[in-house]
Amino acid sequence: MVETVIHDAHVVVDEGWEIPGGWVALDGGRVHAVGGPGDPQPTATHRVDAGGRLLTPGLVNTHHHMYQNLTRAYAPAINGSLFQWLTTLYPLWARLDEEAVHLSTYVGIAELLLGGCTTSSDHLYVHPRPNLIDAQVAAAREIGFRFMATRGSMTRSVDDGGLPPREVVQDEETILADSERLVARYHDPSPGALTRVALAPCSMFSVSESIMRSTAELAEQHDVRLHTHLAEDRDEDVYSQEVYGCRPVEYFERVGWASSRSWVAHYVYGSETENRRLADAGVSATQCPSSNMILAGDTADAMALRGLGMAVGLGCDGSASNDAASMWLETRGALLLGRYRHGPGSMTARDALSMATRGGARNLGWDDEIGHLRPGACADVVVWESLPLTLAGALTDPVEAWLRTGPSRAWSSFVGGRELVRQGELLLGGLEDVLRRHRAVATAIQGLG
Repeated sequence: MVETVIHDAHVVVDEGWEIPGGWVALDGGRVHAVGGPGDPQPTATHRVDAGGRLLTPGLVNTHHHMYQNLTRAYAPAINGSLFQWLTTLYPLWARLDEEAVHLSTYVGIAELLLGGCTTSSDHLYVHPRPNLIDAQVAAAREIGFRFMATRGSMTRSVDDGGLPPREVVQDEETILADSERLVARYHDPSPGALTRVALAPCSMFSVSESIMRSTAELAEQHDVRLHTHLAEDRDEDVYSQEVYGCRPVEYFERVGWASSRSWVAHYVYGSETENRRLADAGVSATQCPSSNMILAGDTADAMALRGLGMAVGLGCDGSASNDAASMWLETRGALLLGRYRHGPGSMTARDALSMATRGGARNLGWDDEIGHLRPGACADVVVWESLPLTLAGALTDPVEAWLRTGPSRAWSSFVGGRELVRQGELLLGGLEDVLRRHRAVATAIQGLG
């Protein structure tokens, strides 16, 4: 007997493998078996009738700043460029403490679950006080969510030619020591792990060249992944030329980051030659469609990068550059941007789903276990729900209908075989209290109390 069977679904097992009217059996935190309508189903303790809905692997969010939901849609920053909104919000983020980070992470994960996400990384690079990553891990563990914490860092304040105020930067010794502590305490490389850690200096305009090099060496030593922002904004090009005497990608290579250990956020402004160099080195990238559109810049050419063999995932990014944390919305946005850029034959819903699943898993170095539902994979499953009205007439292709109609959200979600969303409702008993406390903390951080 297995723990759970989800049946009567259009099952997307993996790229190129779909089962109309299929079922998925979950047991011991793993996908036990999959089958079609004519295949015998194992006996199960718990059965979920999907009612003909679409079932996919859980979506993987590979770039986020969850603490920023404490300044969601903050009016003084909403119409600024990237650098303008950063300089407006940094002083507010300097007020972060453990409670604020715990609450914002809890809220961020809950929101992601409703948007079909079952695994997320988070890039926390503002550290005005110690132990903020610990607060994130605690929130993820309370919920039972698969989480890759990234120990972000900033060393260059406005006093040193950077953007952030001195209150949110740290010295290199503190950063490296805490990175070592967090990897030793929380990084779990074992199969089926719920918690892993990566190292993530924020960006070239907020950290020193030496911390970039030291962090890459530390990641190699402990066999963890590396993450940063790269080639996100035209101003970054100018900054890199003035400070480092080269373009951002050349700097990235110079400091030892051009390897299969690294995934980068946004990566909008690489040249064709630079794109090929990074793809050949095994670097992967995250596209953040909503953030790119809200900031009115440009966006990564995801299909061109994929054509070079680069793994491209999707990310929600943080509030002020994107005030919603729905991976369904980002997957739809990727589809629309790809088709808008290259024409109607350039990208399909299955391409976008591949980015949100397999692509994201590859970003995180986790594609052996997540991003697909082959037997033996982690039991991270989403059954999707759209209003019957929006699906009326969508009879021929449930995957295309999933992104072309909508909005869709999770009807049922499992992480490691544990049900966290049931019939569209979060199974989180403490959410109401968390939201009340989150509002009080957000009010104080925004100076509205």
